[in-house]
Amino acid sequence: MNINATLIGQTIAFVLFVLFCMKYVWPPIIKAIEERQSQIANALSSAEVAKKEQADVKVLIEQEMNQAKLQAQEIVDLANKRRNEILEEVKAEAEALKAKIIEQGHAEIESERKRVQEELRAKVASLAVAGAEKIVGRTVDKAANNDIIDKLVAEL
Repeated sequence: MNINATLIGQTIAFVLFVLFCMKYVWPPIIKAIEERQSQIANALSSAEVAKKEQADVKVLIEQEMNQAKLQAQEIVDLANKRRNEILEEVKAEAEALKAKIIEQGHAEIESERKRVQEELRAKVASLAVAGAEKIVGRTVDKAANNDIIDKLVAEL
């Protein structure tokens, strides 16, 4: 009976151990496992939500990038258009300035031509009077010379 009594004692001790564990050890362990499961489920749920938000943000970013590219292209197009307008304005101003400079050059040439013509007339008149003096053999007075020169210049 010694074996039976030992076996019964061990069984009672085991049952008491199991009851003790079920009352005091297992509840905190089960609670910790359940909390951990809950945390993992929440983390997975949060990760799924974050993944969805990331996809949404990615779409928004792509839309913003496309819109920014369109705006940048519009700005470049406007800048090119304005550049072309400025070039046309500068060309027109340059042509106008060129025409003005040419006109001034023509006016200066005409003025210089008239001046030289007047000088030549005066010299020709002086030479004519000098020649006439030599032919006549006498000197005509200054007032008469000036009068004759003025008439010759007017005729030339």
